[in-house]
Amino acid sequence: MFLSVFDVFKIGIGPSSSHTMGPMSAANRFLELLLSNDWPRPTGAAVAALKVSLHGSLAFTGIGHGTGRAVILGLVGEEPHSVDPDRMDAIIADVERTGRVTPPGHPSYEFKPATDLIFDKKQPLPGHANGMSFSALDRDGRLLLKRIYYSIGGGFVVTDTELEAMRASKKTASDARVPYPFSSAKQMLEMSHGSGLTIAQMKRANELTKVTEAELDEGVDRIWDAMKNCIDRGLKVDGIMPGGLKVKRRARAIHDRLNEEWRSNRLNPLLANDWLSVYAMAVNEENAGGGRVVTAPTNGAAGVIPATVRYYLHFHDDATQEDIRTFLLTAAAIGGIIKHNASISGAEVGCQGEVGSAAAMAAAGLAAVMGGSPEQIENAAEIALEHHLGMTCDPIAGLVQVPCIERNALGAVKAVTAASLALKGDGSHFVPLDACIETMRQTGMDMSEKYKETSTGGLAVNVVEC
Repeated sequence: MFLSVFDVFKIGIGPSSSHTMGPMSAANRFLELLLSNDWPRPTGAAVAALKVSLHGSLAFTGIGHGTGRAVILGLVGEEPHSVDPDRMDAIIADVERTGRVTPPGHPSYEFKPATDLIFDKKQPLPGHANGMSFSALDRDGRLLLKRIYYSIGGGFVVTDTELEAMRASKKTASDARVPYPFSSAKQMLEMSHGSGLTIAQMKRANELTKVTEAELDEGVDRIWDAMKNCIDRGLKVDGIMPGGLKVKRRARAIHDRLNEEWRSNRLNPLLANDWLSVYAMAVNEENAGGGRVVTAPTNGAAGVIPATVRYYLHFHDDATQEDIRTFLLTAAAIGGIIKHNASISGAEVGCQGEVGSAAAMAAAGLAAVMGGSPEQIENAAEIALEHHLGMTCDPIAGLVQVPCIERNALGAVKAVTAASLALKGDGSHFVPLDACIETMRQTGMDMSEKYKETSTGGLAVNVVEC
């Protein structure tokens, strides 16, 4: 089992990795398929029009998550990592005005969002809660090609057949093409003991089978730069976030007050928590506004890890760039284990799979840079995840705002607390991380669909005038 650090941490746009980045990437994949010879194209037939239907959680909360907008952007050839957030409105307006999309290298296709983009709340697709169907038709309306894609969390997109293969592969042996093919925390610790390497060093060795040392360091540094820039932007912007809830951005005002306290040396017993919280909120306010963010491991949980890294840099004068790499590589190792054995998708297992996973990853990364042993790192991850078990995903109005923004702040606080507790012990503990991950998976499977990103239960329906 190998999941690259560049798969765990993907640079994209808000507000949702599964509802925004995933559908945009699915549209990109469908365009690639249209140009390929990998489908039975009837002789003389030409694609003239496209249609898309969104199902399950994508249909229920797609408007609030910008799913329809993401599909349109994807069909004109824009990609999550490179689309200019400042141009998105103009691109979408042009498609709505002309009723056509003209992606690079393709002919112009008819696509009228009002009629050709369907939010189907009645018919879920069987593979995953985040399902979507893309169809290509000729000028007479005859179906030439149809493909089903699933957005499985963290910006990952698979076809229905790929999803079946993934689920089957979880029952087979680990990926032996890397030197340390751990697919569980137990295997990770055993391989660490056998090799004498840290978790980050094993993760680095695995990555180096795919890229060079320089490419790895440059790529990880680029991830942190994107995270840091997101925090910085979020601390400078105020105003009302889009979507209709009229939620105010708060990070800038809180940051200004914290800086004033910092300069005046006033005693504040909550100082560390305040800085953690404001960093996390800055990221998720940017995400809610559709800005540039990094999946960590999802957009909805994008603030926890950057906030914890920034906190570490803020309060540790001897922190280095290599520490940041160690943090992110360790966090990616834990994230890969969670994704392989459970889920990071809020639509599949609730917010325990998003903020809970992010907190576990952040706790592990922090424990690593604070000198923790592999056992202490695993313990830190388990503590953080354990205390998110059962957390639902019930965003008000389908927007990644309430309770999502504050939830990231609390996830970061839990991550730091978990790392601190683990570092004060010797690494031995009662509940193994693997057992905690399996519990999260089972809890998610038992959780009502109302509480898994459909906004049909919980806070989403129990708040006055929402």
